[in-house]
Amino acid sequence: MKLLHEFREFAIKGNVVDLAVGVIIGAAFGKIVDSLVGDVVMPLLSRILGKLDFSNMFIVLGDVPAGTAMTLDALKKAGVPVLAWGNFITVAMNFVILAFVIFLMVKQINRLRRLHTGEGRPAPAAEPAPPPEDVLLLREIRDSLRVRA
Repeated sequence: MKLLHEFREFAIKGNVVDLAVGVIIGAAFGKIVDSLVGDVVMPLLSRILGKLDFSNMFIVLGDVPAGTAMTLDALKKAGVPVLAWGNFITVAMNFVILAFVIFLMVKQINRLRRLHTGEGRPAPAAEPAPPPEDVLLLREIRDSLRVRA
């Protein structure tokens, strides 16, 4: 029972819940980035670079059985070893885009945090320290001598 109680306390701590939310949002965001790269960026690159299809860029590393289509999916289903470098390029672009978007998000969050906490703003000017007691006494003497003169 004590173990169950400790686990419940651990599972509902703020950090664990925040981490779970982050993982869920990250997975959904990863799908968005996959779609962005696969459906927008790669077709544009393909069009610019001469109608290349990166998803079917590969090097066959073994014997191809007769009657097998020379597509990446067909070769993988037939068990032929292939070096799918086009797929690697797509995944690498996913990573770069995802890393850049996360960088922008963290940068914005840090900027908002600084605005909220007041960091980065110039400190208000401190009031000057009062003059020492002997200086105040000398000023009083000076002012009283001026009045008499």
